[in-house]
Amino acid sequence: MTDDLAAVGRFLYEAGTLKQTRRTGWWMAGVRDPESVAEHSWRTALIATIIAKLEGADPARAAYLAVWHDTQESRTGDVNHLGKKYAPAGDPQEVTADQTAGMPEVLASAVRELVAEYEAKESSEAVCA
Repeated sequence: MTDDLAAVGRFLYEAGTLKQTRRTGWWMAGVRDPESVAEHSWRTALIATIIAKLEGADPARAAYLAVWHDTQESRTGDVNHLGKKYAPAGDPQEVTADQTAGMPEVLASAVRELVAEYEAKESSEAVCA
């Protein structure tokens, strides 16, 4: 396996850990078994699709952005809204750059661009996501 494909494998393994990463805001609300970040992202993609369709945006693009919106939490964990006041989460674009380092550039740049679009909230699809 070449080094750049090894980087892709590491990224995919890391993304898989989001199945076990629980969302912390639910714990603060007293939920004993909160959803994982992966479960949250799946539901976010469904909701983004519906909102985009209603708003005249591209539902597939909105879902695509939603799927990727929390991939950085494999490194930062899920920092809830209140926690960010005291310990801000890492910059999503910086984390993404680190996560995609060593990948084939065509893939790394695509992921970085997705995260940048989502974070900028300038496209209709990013707003829907």
